[in-house]
Amino acid sequence: MLKYSIYCLSFSDEAYGFYPNIIFFRRDFMMIKEKLDEIRAAARKRIEGSLDLEKLNAARVDFLGKKGELTAVLKGMKDVAAEDRPKVGQMVNELREEIERSLEETKKRLESAAMEAAMAKETIDVTLPAKRRPMGHRHPNQIALEEMERIFIGLGYEVVEGPEVEKDYYNFEALNIPADHPAKDEQDTFYINGEMLLRTQTSGAQVHEMEKGRLPIRMISPGRVYRSDEVDATHSPVFHQVEGLLIDEQVTFSDLKGTLTQFAKELFGADTRVKFRPHHFPFTEPSAEMDVSCFKCGGKGCRFCKGEGWIEILGCGMVHPHVLEMSKIDPLKYKGFAFGVGLERIALLKYEIDDMRLMYENDVRFLGQF
Repeated sequence: MLKYSIYCLSFSDEAYGFYPNIIFFRRDFMMIKEKLDEIRAAARKRIEGSLDLEKLNAARVDFLGKKGELTAVLKGMKDVAAEDRPKVGQMVNELREEIERSLEETKKRLESAAMEAAMAKETIDVTLPAKRRPMGHRHPNQIALEEMERIFIGLGYEVVEGPEVEKDYYNFEALNIPADHPAKDEQDTFYINGEMLLRTQTSGAQVHEMEKGRLPIRMISPGRVYRSDEVDATHSPVFHQVEGLLIDEQVTFSDLKGTLTQFAKELFGADTRVKFRPHHFPFTEPSAEMDVSCFKCGGKGCRFCKGEGWIEILGCGMVHPHVLEMSKIDPLKYKGFAFGVGLERIALLKYEIDDMRLMYENDVRFLGQF
């Protein structure tokens, strides 16, 4: 504490007149000291009460920042007597160091506590049983595809994949689909430019295989195809097909019927019956659609088959001679048959799914059933 000679004087009018500023300076000094004590107490309470680093940083700004409490005190130094300024500056600096020390100690304590909490969460008790993780399931499309591949591989076929971005020639012209055919309308096909498109069928892979000239050919070509359809319970702009092709000498329509009958029996059950109805496809002649007896009612008629007893599953036919010629295969020596089936249609029928959209919504409640 400073000792002032004013204590030895009488507080008379004469004293006040002789030393007019000493008492004024003394009062300013005491007021600043009291203010610093208030700041010390407030800072201690704020710092010790900080529960996280964010609140601690806010306390640092409030007391030590450019607009903080201590800075405000220093800005008022101009009103303090010149002989008192060193003492006031010393007290402010000591308080600043005290607050900074307290802030640093509290910061270390909070960081240590946060680290301990994080480590506690990461602690692994090897004696506890492992957490059960949900297991994924094969998609119904994939299940149906693997079943179809198993059947045809067992019949001597190989699985061949083709490009999804295809030339117009392979998707249409090489399959005997002329330029003015309705299937080439842009309402049905996604064209990239005049020559390239997203394939509307996997038959293009068959043309690529025929052009290699390695005969005989026994193949199926599964894959994703694209058509400009509205999304509803039975349609989608993106779906999957499995198309098959066999080319060899002395192949007849009877071979086609026998192959597809065996396929239907293995896929839907040994009691399954089939029937073929005349149809038209540009790339096969003659052409047909194949129905199977309803595997729910055995052909008696039910809600599943709409009372008809039969369910259409695919289109087929003998490869058109012009298609063979375009791939440089002699149609007088070689014959062939082809067929195509929608993979989603097989999955919907086999697993009694009534809405195609369920196949693509990734609802685990639906997929978990498979």
